[in-house]
Amino acid sequence: MWEFIIAVLITAISLVIIAQLPLGIEVDGFNKALIAGLVFGVLNATVHPVLSFLTFPITFLTFGLFSLVINAIIFALAALLVEGFSLKNGFWSALLGTIVLSFLNYLLMNVFRAIF
Repeated sequence: MWEFIIAVLITAISLVIIAQLPLGIEVDGFNKALIAGLVFGVLNATVHPVLSFLTFPITFLTFGLFSLVINAIIFALAALLVEGFSLKNGFWSALLGTIVLSFLNYLLMNVFRAIF
């Protein structure tokens, strides 16, 4: 349970940082980022495995690159569900946001583990 809470907090911090970059992603504040991080975590735990299973042949044929599209779909779905978290450029913002979110989450999680 603690790992999930920490992951949500790190995702919220990453979303606030991403909102400052010129990627077309807007977050109204840390509270909205926290809600978006929670929704993103729940979607990754529930919808992502189903989409990954259904699109396995395409993912296999593209040597795993289609998984970026699946992650962008999850990112865009989270933006649709959370008011105050929006994408200006649609799918392209979701795709870039997914890549940057993964990178920032990786960095922040490593920093968190090094400290604690």
